[in-house]
Amino acid sequence: MDGGLSVNELNGGGSDADVAFDTTIEELCKNLCELRSSTNHSPSRQSFGSYGDEESKIDSDLQHLALGESPDLDITEEDEEEEEEVDTVIDTVRPASAAAAKPSSSEVITPKDTEKQVGKKNANMGLGNATRKKKKVQNGGGNEEPSSELARFLLNQARNLISSGESINKALELSLRASKLFEASADKKKPCLEQIMCLHVTAAIYCKLKEYNEAIPILQRSIELPVVEEGYALAKFAGLMQLGDTYAMTGQLENSVSCYTEGLTIQKKFLGENDPRVGETCRYLAEALVQALRFDEAEKLCQTALSIHRQNGSPGSIAEAADRRLMGLICETKGDHENALEHLVLASMAMSSANGREEDDSEVAFVDASIGDSYLSLSRFDEAISAYHKSLTALKTAKGENHPSVGSVYIRLADLYNRTGKTREAKSYIDNALRIYDESQHTLEISPEEIASGLTEISVICESMNEVERAVTLLQKALKIYGDGGPGQKMMVVGIEAQMGVLYYMMGKYLDSYNTFKSAVSKLRGTGTGKKQSTFYGIAVNQMGLACVQLGEIEEGVELFEEAKCVLEQECGMYHPETLGVYNNLAGAYDAIGRLEDAIALLGHVVGAREEKLGTANVDTEEEKGRLVQLLKEAGKVTGRKAKSLQTLIDSDLMTSSHLR
Repeated sequence: MDGGLSVNELNGGGSDADVAFDTTIEELCKNLCELRSSTNHSPSRQSFGSYGDEESKIDSDLQHLALGESPDLDITEEDEEEEEEVDTVIDTVRPASAAAAKPSSSEVITPKDTEKQVGKKNANMGLGNATRKKKKVQNGGGNEEPSSELARFLLNQARNLISSGESINKALELSLRASKLFEASADKKKPCLEQIMCLHVTAAIYCKLKEYNEAIPILQRSIELPVVEEGYALAKFAGLMQLGDTYAMTGQLENSVSCYTEGLTIQKKFLGENDPRVGETCRYLAEALVQALRFDEAEKLCQTALSIHRQNGSPGSIAEAADRRLMGLICETKGDHENALEHLVLASMAMSSANGREEDDSEVAFVDASIGDSYLSLSRFDEAISAYHKSLTALKTAKGENHPSVGSVYIRLADLYNRTGKTREAKSYIDNALRIYDESQHTLEISPEEIASGLTEISVICESMNEVERAVTLLQKALKIYGDGGPGQKMMVVGIEAQMGVLYYMMGKYLDSYNTFKSAVSKLRGTGTGKKQSTFYGIAVNQMGLACVQLGEIEEGVELFEEAKCVLEQECGMYHPETLGVYNNLAGAYDAIGRLEDAIALLGHVVGAREEKLGTANVDTEEEKGRLVQLLKEAGKVTGRKAKSLQTLIDSDLMTSSHLR
């Protein structure tokens, strides 16, 4: 993964996904001998999909079909005893939602090599020492159904169209026709490998067209067909990983994690707990868990991957470096900066010692930038500056001085100098970063999402420098780049809108704040991905309630506070500071509309919790006790009492933006 391996970077960009799906569709047809090999005890089978090396590969035994062999086919048939003895081997699949990487030439079966392999009448098809009989079958005769043979032909044509880039829509039409023919001619008792592979290809084409909702039911069907116990473990594993990728592209992270978890379970069953390929999948699942903000689970899985790779490889291997890089991100996010620094330094050392390409130098530079982040978190500013400048020099050499990755390091330096009170230097680095992003907007090689992410980070620094209007302008530019938020981008749009809502509130533009929060909350409610019941959702709803109160819409504000209360009680508990803040706001709203008993009950809980955590001498505790005493005094005077202004009743801490970052 590119960049400093931030959570945003883990989500990936749209252009990367396009390249990845191009690669995926091609790989579906490049490695077709793998699935047969995996079910026929082939000790020399190819390994594919190691982390950072290759993209997803979905395998099948119909190699002659995908490579366009003539209709006069040689079809080999195994002895019945051989078919009963299945030794299935599962490899890791590098999911298509990740950034595309170049395949390793030693691991990928090239079309040229495959054609040679298929062209030989006595070719073994990579099946190890299995003995075979051969039977000549003419097109439309023998044991082959005409509809099945036609389906193979159509699938081959679809593959050719994809390879040539002529018409992705025509390729989709052909693959759909092939899928229907395979379905019609399939054996009801045993699934057809060509049919499963066809479903995978069709789903990948839909993903290329960004029609993810069409791809999902097809992939769900593809994992229903193969029965693991009958030797189709690899087919099911590949389908689960591809389905997980597609869920991730639509922002359905929980469903994505479930698919990866099931795939990992299958892999462990057939490879054992300590196989290196299990370690690869553990790390990828950990990455997905980081995106889902499930850091404790991610840390355990990443530690498992690290242990597996240390057992199977030499110290300081590239696989171990990748594990440590991810572990560094997880530790940094959890606030364990010392451990994060240790993992990242070891990762940088391992990657630097490897004989790599220019791309490898870039990866080391990104890790060095993350090392700077850890130093900054530890207030070791001189060491942070050194790490950032090391990263900056390497990126300028590898990527060019105007690449957005260089801009991202400028942003880090701006943040550092802003924290240390050197505003002039901070503004200089901000201007340099903005210049790069402005120039990159018209460059096709740079993804718009990368630019939008940079603008969002700069806005945070501007806000901390009290340049609120400039921060809003930058967020508006970022929001314009994202538009309505395509698949996988909705949460980015929601985050930007929530931040804008906070800034509008700080500027006193309460109507703009309300409308922006309303847009963000409606997106969260409509995702159907579990995001509605999250801490972020609860805080956003609370902020929307504050805007309502300032607009005089007290009743709506009460409804929103009550919704936020339910969410945060479930997610954080009754004694969490975020929950207590919402209690405070709701108590003030209840008081304003005359519901004194409810207000007293809530404020009494808040005072008790604050006294237990902060002590009775704390300023906040004293203030809340005073409010509670006042409410108790007024409890018998409700009839003639006027509604109070909420200006003094709302928890002021929740009016700031820090809770939404």
